[in-house]
Amino acid sequence: MLNRRFPHSDSQEYFVKIRDIMSTLVILMVTAISITIVAAPKEDGELTTDLINQLRDSYKRDAKDQAIYNALTANDINVLAVNRDKLIAHNTMFSKELKVGDIMNQHSTGRCWMFAGLNTLRPTVVNKFSIATFKLSPNYLFFWDKLEKSNVFLERMIELAGRDIDDRELVTLIREPCGDGGWWSYVVDLIEKYGVVPEEIMPETYASANTGSLNTILYRKLRQDASALRTMFQEGKSAQQLRVEKERMLAEVYKIVAMNFGEPPQKFTWRYVDKDSIPSPPKEYTPVQFYKDVIGLPLSDLVCVFNYPGKDYFKLFRIEDSRNLYDKEDLTFINLPIDSLKRYTLSTILADEPVWFACDVGKSQYGANGKGIMEEGIYDFNSVYGMNVGLTKEERIKYRDSSPNHAMVITGVDTANGKATKWKVENSWGTARGDSGWWTMYDDWFNEYVYIVIIDKKYLPKEVLSILDTKPTMLPPWDPMWESTREISEMR
Repeated sequence: MLNRRFPHSDSQEYFVKIRDIMSTLVILMVTAISITIVAAPKEDGELTTDLINQLRDSYKRDAKDQAIYNALTANDINVLAVNRDKLIAHNTMFSKELKVGDIMNQHSTGRCWMFAGLNTLRPTVVNKFSIATFKLSPNYLFFWDKLEKSNVFLERMIELAGRDIDDRELVTLIREPCGDGGWWSYVVDLIEKYGVVPEEIMPETYASANTGSLNTILYRKLRQDASALRTMFQEGKSAQQLRVEKERMLAEVYKIVAMNFGEPPQKFTWRYVDKDSIPSPPKEYTPVQFYKDVIGLPLSDLVCVFNYPGKDYFKLFRIEDSRNLYDKEDLTFINLPIDSLKRYTLSTILADEPVWFACDVGKSQYGANGKGIMEEGIYDFNSVYGMNVGLTKEERIKYRDSSPNHAMVITGVDTANGKATKWKVENSWGTARGDSGWWTMYDDWFNEYVYIVIIDKKYLPKEVLSILDTKPTMLPPWDPMWESTREISEMR
């Protein structure tokens, strides 16, 4: 009963126990309050001594952590984190492979987009003329790319001459006046205007294969020109006067690029040796004629398809200031779910056509010991540190952790039950890396790190093609999909 009385002795013992319990509770409450006061962050966010002591106390190494600590302090984290089970399970068998040429090497440049573009054209020549291999000159297109980008930059400096020097758009352009990076659309626009030439007609030079020093000079020259054009504008000079000066500036750019790359040929003679070792009669071409007669693929039929989580799917987008020819459109793309990209890519490969694609090559990619593997989880950092260090694809884009920083070519596929399990990839890093220059891209990696594929209109349904007729949503020049590509100036 609630009002039960206890004998005296029991009652005294009871109250002693109550007193002890209350004392303990008071001590615990004071301790909790003290801990709360210590743990409470300062309003100004300072990393206080007390907080540092808490962080020290939180770092307790058990035997497993000690072993990992010993290993990490003496080794590359990637060596320790590589998933051995995935290495063992890896194989390079494909149910469908296209016949292509030799592996090419972009060397210390950011020309992956160009090499990948030229590599998609090579199978046409190899099959058409029954030759063992064939290479187009990246140096030829690179010359025109540098000149055209310089022209775009100077024109934009004229158009934005009235902007404050700290204007975000202006700063974005000044940061990279004519970088090496680019898109598939750059390949198309350059070829349609300038054509192509075989590699032996305009071979690589040291500067075309190692652009660091040249870019430093070109950037400085173009920034000097930008300053001069802005000064002319402030002095009241007309747009026409600024453009006259721009043409003089372009003559200097032409000289710099020509002295480093050589001057592009206007005409050349080409012949080939067929599979029976019989040389063809020599024939003279212009670069544009060569493309039309020897390759002749309708590049305008190819559509740029993105997987850009965080943006609306089944919509058309365009990124400002993302073109390399002033008189052409900025990069325009259809945004679709990743399964759509994979479905259209599979249809293209099964039809014996290669696919240009762009991805984040720096994630979950293993290219050592004669293997070229792109597979989600090939590095198990979570197990090493005992915590989750991952982001979703959308988060990686938003927080600048990932972007389409490298372009390659899909030339094969392995399927099971009608679906792709892995893809064969032709890279442009030479034969010393990967599997003699080749990579195997597993389908889970495609999901996470592929952002762009180029698909012929004939493989796209009408409802997707109709999106091309809609008004594009404009994205700024600092959009994460373009920001990193603009800054590419070395091999990725």
